[in-house]
Amino acid sequence: MEAIKRFFSGFLHRHQDKLWWFHSSYSLLLGVGVMWLGTKNFTYLRLAIFHIAFIWLSSLALPLLARLRSMPERWQRRLRLLINYFQRNFYQQLLFFILPIYYLSATWGAGNMLFVLLLAVSALLATMDIIYDRYLTVKKWLPAVFFAFNLFACINVMLPVVWNFRNFFALRVSALLALVGFASFSLAQRGVKTRDRLLSILAAALLLAGISEIGRPLIPPAPLRLLESGFGLGWDEQNNRLSERLSELPGGGPIKIFALSAIGAPLGLKDRVSHRWYLDGQLVYASPLINLSGGRENGFRLWTFRTLKNIRAASILRVDVRTAAGQLIGRSRLRAAKGLPGPPIRK
Repeated sequence: MEAIKRFFSGFLHRHQDKLWWFHSSYSLLLGVGVMWLGTKNFTYLRLAIFHIAFIWLSSLALPLLARLRSMPERWQRRLRLLINYFQRNFYQQLLFFILPIYYLSATWGAGNMLFVLLLAVSALLATMDIIYDRYLTVKKWLPAVFFAFNLFACINVMLPVVWNFRNFFALRVSALLALVGFASFSLAQRGVKTRDRLLSILAAALLLAGISEIGRPLIPPAPLRLLESGFGLGWDEQNNRLSERLSELPGGGPIKIFALSAIGAPLGLKDRVSHRWYLDGQLVYASPLINLSGGRENGFRLWTFRTLKNIRAASILRVDVRTAAGQLIGRSRLRAAKGLPGPPIRK
């Protein structure tokens, strides 16, 4: 038995990095399954608060392990690895669950896709056992930054889904809690001067304030998402849909064009949204804010119209759907046909 024990002990010691990378691959595959769940049911977000609480409290407790003189160093190391293991699993479940929610709310080609990319990198790092244990949790400020970013992302989508808060309010609350999380990590660090702690907290406060106020367009308005969009020459009020749909922007003008955006939102969620019309990159119309109510199977249908003049060949009409906070839900485009005469004037 002793020989077998030594054999397995030596095998694990020699190949521990390979085994950890194998486990990381398994965690990544499991994360893909959680992503699928995130597109089907938002109910899981109600449990997210317990995951966040464990990560937060256990992270603050880790520095205390080094001060326990009564516990042998090897047991301190094992306990740290065990805590890290649970933290990674909770991070993975949270981040891979909210990642598709943010992805569906983001718009390709817009600045809010950068946030989705950062969130995807964060989720990927949570699956990499070696990087998480040896670098992410032991570097000076990385644990605080990592936790604050992920806390912001989780709370920002949890508030609208679970408690039906508007995105404008959810952004500010998320930024405030992220600052509290960052400050708690900073204050728990050992061997850091008080001046450095305060400067780091001040820098985090300024950054989060900038994101929640000026940088709102860079954050997808999760869980709001664009289900359908289109253009037409008229509006069928009886069936609540476009008539004479357009696949190309007619040349010439003046011509009255209608734009439709169907917005998906959970039941109970309320917000305010508007259309912003651009012709060749120039803002030509910003509609008043309309009260949105979620829970509709085909989405909340926002439609506006505008009479456009002097449409040139290859002109591009773009309509953005934005929240009251200025976050982009989605956009639709229509390009003018080349060399085609304009349609008759519609009254």
